[in-house]
Amino acid sequence: MSDVIEAAVAALSAKLSDGFDGVAKFVITGEGAIMLDANGVRAGDEDADVTMTASADTFRAILEGDMNPTMAFMTGKLSVDGSMGMAMKLGSALS
Repeated sequence: MSDVIEAAVAALSAKLSDGFDGVAKFVITGEGAIMLDANGVRAGDEDADVTMTASADTFRAILEGDMNPTMAFMTGKLSVDGSMGMAMKLGSALS
C-alpha cells in the first residue's frame, strides 16, 4: 500500500469515526483506492454505491479543508460515478 493511501485511510478514519452509511470508494489517481462503509475506512477496490476519483493533491486538499468537495466537483478536479446523493452526504461529512 502506498504512503498516500495509508495517510488517506488514517485521515478519513479520524473524520468518519462512526463509519459511513453506505458504500463509497475514493480512487486516488496513480495511488490506489479507499473504501468507506459502516465498518470504517480501509484500502480496497470493491463495488460501491458511489466512486469518487481525484488526484492525490486534490484529495489531500479536501481532507485538510483547503478545498470544498462540491467546488472540486464543479471545477472538474473530482469526478463522481454512481449515487450523487451519497456523494453529497459524504461531502458534507468531510467538510
